Amino acid sequence: MNALPTPDADALAHSHRLAAHLRAEIDAAEGQAIPFSRFMELALYAPGLGYYSAGATKFGEAGDFITAPELGPVFAACVAEAVAPVLQQLGEEARFLELGGGTGAFAEVVLKRLTELDALPERYAILEPSAQLRERQRERLQAALPPLHFELVEWLDAPFGDDWDGVLFANEVIDALPTPRFAIVDGEVHEELVVRDGGDFARITRPADAFLGNAVRQLEQRLGRRFPDGYRSELLPQLPYWIQAVSGGMRRGAMLFVDYGHPRAEFYQAERSDGTLRAFYRQQMHHDVLRWPGLQDITASVDFTALAEAGVGAGFDFAGYCTQSSFLMGNGLAGVLGRIERIADETERLRRTEEVKKLTLPSAMGERFQVMGFQKDVEFGTAFLAGDLSFRL
Repeated sequence: MNALPTPDADALAHSHRLAAHLRAEIDAAEGQAIPFSRFMELALYAPGLGYYSAGATKFGEAGDFITAPELGPVFAACVAEAVAPVLQQLGEEARFLELGGGTGAFAEVVLKRLTELDALPERYAILEPSAQLRERQRERLQAALPPLHFELVEWLDAPFGDDWDGVLFANEVIDALPTPRFAIVDGEVHEELVVRDGGDFARITRPADAFLGNAVRQLEQRLGRRFPDGYRSELLPQLPYWIQAVSGGMRRGAMLFVDYGHPRAEFYQAERSDGTLRAFYRQQMHHDVLRWPGLQDITASVDFTALAEAGVGAGFDFAGYCTQSSFLMGNGLAGVLGRIERIADETERLRRTEEVKKLTLPSAMGERFQVMGFQKDVEFGTAFLAGDLSFRL
């Protein structure tokens, strides 16, 4: 790993404030240790201090990572093609709920494309924990959208509290859910905890509580094998409850998740004996997840088999599962490529072509990212016909 660039003085001061908050919580906890999931929750979402709650630049070349919507309009345009039939089936009162709005780039393109497809929702809601990002999204959308379309946009602090029909969309959200970490020690399930190590932090293990311990044993039953001593990984036993919470009172509609991860059998391969946990800082991936809290993203891959079970358990029908590349090709990418070829400006044409390559090539985002959909009393139509991978679940 290349040496990470040193944060500036202001960033370090911010990280020290969050570290002090973390140390105080550890000192007050039983046994002076907190679950890793709690450390991750505070590092990412502590009000005003966490990575996603504070104002640091996260997206794009100047940030820590680049998401598909930030590359350009192609990704969002294809998502709009996929969900337009659902919104049309739902009618005039349909809503669109985006979890985590980034810079607002996705919402801008989706609203414009849904207008062209005659599938504009009645409300477009963004559930966004960062006040700084909300303001950035608001400024972008107000400048980019016609006033009547901008008036459809609202920002939420929590999922819809009433009954609703619509589409829920989440790109790179589940990977940032605070995840418990387990370890097998002398045949028993332990949980990874975070303790103080002088002025720094360290990870230890202690016997897991009944909730996590039972979840790991059930996971072993589904896999048909026991984890060996020393095996460590992540598990999200709270995922079914999270799915139920974010979908809320959805009566009819669809959910669409895009993220990086694996089907269960691949996620828990024997050779992946330390899980998938990692951090991103200034476009570099590394494994020192306790470093500089508040300044780096902490993430774990998604168990797509668990996601499929959680979605069905929440009352939805499974709609499909495929790579991002297949999903884009099955939802309007050919038309996008045709429009790119007709761009007169050579520089812009090359930029859009490069964007498509990053989104679709296996060596870039094309296969590393996958898409999973769910539906309730609606039909996605042909959204998942290209490259279905549900047999791997």
